[in-house]
Amino acid sequence: MFSSRPAVHPVEAPPMTDAAENPQGVRMKDLPGMPGTRGGLLLRLAQFVFAVSALAVMASTSDFASVTAFCYLVAAVILQSIWSFSLAIVDIYALLVKRCLRNTRILSLFTIGDGITSTLTFAAACASAGITVLIGNDLNICAENHCASFETATAMAFISWFAVSPSFLLNFWSLASR
Repeated sequence: MFSSRPAVHPVEAPPMTDAAENPQGVRMKDLPGMPGTRGGLLLRLAQFVFAVSALAVMASTSDFASVTAFCYLVAAVILQSIWSFSLAIVDIYALLVKRCLRNTRILSLFTIGDGITSTLTFAAACASAGITVLIGNDLNICAENHCASFETATAMAFISWFAVSPSFLLNFWSLASR
């Protein structure tokens, strides 16, 4: 029987320069808007400012408490402003001490909190928009109510939701890509 014997050929190691440039296990840089970045801090501040402005405009009217949707909007933007302000403080701390906020537990907390507050804010803004349309267009009683204030507060709540959405999506994406 004639059997062939395998020949041993030396294999060269890959050059070290490529491995030094792209070490294994290193993640990409933080995207703007993620927790602990300047973009994330700007998003948090925008969320806070628009939520507080919606609260201030709605609280400036005397008859918002008579409509459940407006009370819900006030409650939602209070929660949104507290959440955004708290995370803005965390972002400021992370920027000052140059700390990365890519811990799985922290990202889970941020993602869940952003998801809850964005859903509440969006639902409250939609409910308030429906009531303002009812008051203004269907019942035609804007002369007796503060329609402009209600519409402004609703618009500020929608803008606050627009600022929360990128935070939620970036946190969720970062969490899912682990």
